[in-house]
Amino acid sequence: MELEEMKAAWQALNQQLERQQVLNIRLLVESRLDKVRHGLRPLMVGQWIQFAFGFTFMLWGISFWVVRTEVLHWLIVGILVQLFGVSMMLAAGWNLHLIQRIDYAAPIVEIQQRLAALRAWRVKFEAPLFAAIGSFVWIPVLLMEVQREDEDALGKFDLLAHAPWLLPQLILCGCVSLVLVLFVFWLVSRIGHRRWLENNFAGKSVQRAEAMLEQIAQFKQE
Repeated sequence: MELEEMKAAWQALNQQLERQQVLNIRLLVESRLDKVRHGLRPLMVGQWIQFAFGFTFMLWGISFWVVRTEVLHWLIVGILVQLFGVSMMLAAGWNLHLIQRIDYAAPIVEIQQRLAALRAWRVKFEAPLFAAIGSFVWIPVLLMEVQREDEDALGKFDLLAHAPWLLPQLILCGCVSLVLVLFVFWLVSRIGHRRWLENNFAGKSVQRAEAMLEQIAQFKQE
């Protein structure tokens, strides 16, 4: 009888230890997932800031071309800056959407897949797109600012009409800038630092979240 009681006590103790272990694992996973969620907040804040800058550029472009609709080249310049602002807003909005899609109550594999989708967007699309745009967008921004200052100082003044050679030279500089950007991308990949480059495109918040999820996955496997 005493042996049976001892067996029952051991079984009860084992069950209690198993429940405690399951509870500890759950608490650890929830704690790490909470860190993942908080770790992505700087990226979210950055995207809202980008959205605000994009909105500012959009309004600036609109305010420029709306009073110059009679001059085609200034209309185009203003619209280009407006479109740049819109592209910044759309990119920020898509980043925020991808972050919001992460369900921290889902299995770890699914969370990793959602985070991988965020990384892929930032590395394969957003970074190359804005690298190309950035090589040229400074041209309409510069022209807008110079034209506005000249108009304030000289009254009705058309910079591009008085200096028709300026725009081709600026576009040539933009092309050189794009070639340099492409060359740097190729060189970094060539010397074996492609992963480093992609990590920088993805951002530190994404890298930390990936590392934390990998730790959780390894811990659950053990």
